[in-house]
Amino acid sequence: MGFNREMFSYGSAKSAIREIAAYGARRRAELGADRVFDFSLGNPSVPAPDEVRAAIERALALPPCELHGYTPASGLPAAREAIAASLRRRFGERAAEADGLYLTCGAAASLAITFRALCEPGAGDEVIVVAPYFPEYKVLIESAGARCVEVPADPETFQVDIDAVAAAVTPRTKAVVINSPNNPTGVVYTRRTLEDLAACLRERGEALGCRVQLVSDEPYREITYGAEVPWVPDVYERTVVCYSYSKSLSLPGERIGWVLVPPAHPERDELVACVAGAGRALGYVCAPALFQRVIADCVDVPSDVAAYAANREALAGGLRELGYEFVEPDGAFYLWVRALEPDAASFCERARALEVLPVPSDSFGCTGWVRVGYCVGHDTIVGSMPAWGALARMYA
Repeated sequence: MGFNREMFSYGSAKSAIREIAAYGARRRAELGADRVFDFSLGNPSVPAPDEVRAAIERALALPPCELHGYTPASGLPAAREAIAASLRRRFGERAAEADGLYLTCGAAASLAITFRALCEPGAGDEVIVVAPYFPEYKVLIESAGARCVEVPADPETFQVDIDAVAAAVTPRTKAVVINSPNNPTGVVYTRRTLEDLAACLRERGEALGCRVQLVSDEPYREITYGAEVPWVPDVYERTVVCYSYSKSLSLPGERIGWVLVPPAHPERDELVACVAGAGRALGYVCAPALFQRVIADCVDVPSDVAAYAANREALAGGLRELGYEFVEPDGAFYLWVRALEPDAASFCERARALEVLPVPSDSFGCTGWVRVGYCVGHDTIVGSMPAWGALARMYA
């Protein structure tokens, strides 16, 4: 074949999440929306705040060439300063500086840029992910020329298994990726977990003569239910933060986010240049200009988590009454449910026959669980309970 075989393999192996979502859309068209219970896609069901609409309307008053023109590759200075100032208000005066921010087309672009900035193709670099993990991590890591190393989370708590990470770190380890609040489990990593992880990475890095970076992927930071989400750069100095407004402001299709190299990073200037170079190499000329302006106006607008909290309570309560086991989520909008047989894919096939559509854990790097997204209408959750009950009875 005269084309890129790696790209062919990615394109041929479809995303399980999006395949299930596409199936759900077809079934809703055939049966009606109230008869199909699609829990597959992490698409926010809460509308964007009114402030977003107002910011769009203000931006539309700008001259067209200014509104729709290129911005600097790293983003509009006003947008970068607004974000940095917000981070300083929330996390302290040393949290962020504008020149350490690079605005991106969402968290996927942030991660792609970060991995490309950190990893050297052909050098045998490795990046550790904590399983279960978002499936696209593997694609983005391998596309940067590195090897994705899966390390299972603690099987009881789904916090980071520090001993397992320590055993996986080698002289080739460039980074460890964490995601808290976590997709798919909803777990928020505690400060103690992060402090232990930081100590582990310092110790292993010193012993092996390597500088391990910590990539903190944080699109769900604002979607929490009372748990503290520590500011990771305060805990570990070699942290790069990747962020998106897809979940916090319900803007997944607008693709706006950022990479931050914090001021305390020991190789800050070098890494900032690498991030800019990676953005250039990947063809990310600039993040969407309109939504850079929107974010500058809306950077401190709070997330509306009330609907997700109500959905979380309804789903968890309903499944608990039916005898299902699951991880109590402290953040994000997913319930990590133990499948009623070891084969999660088989379990999902039985669920599909009842028009219930979770995602099998095989997609996330482990077996025996399913992800149930509760970023759906409340009626979907309530209406699905008879089908969940019928599914449980199949295994009784």
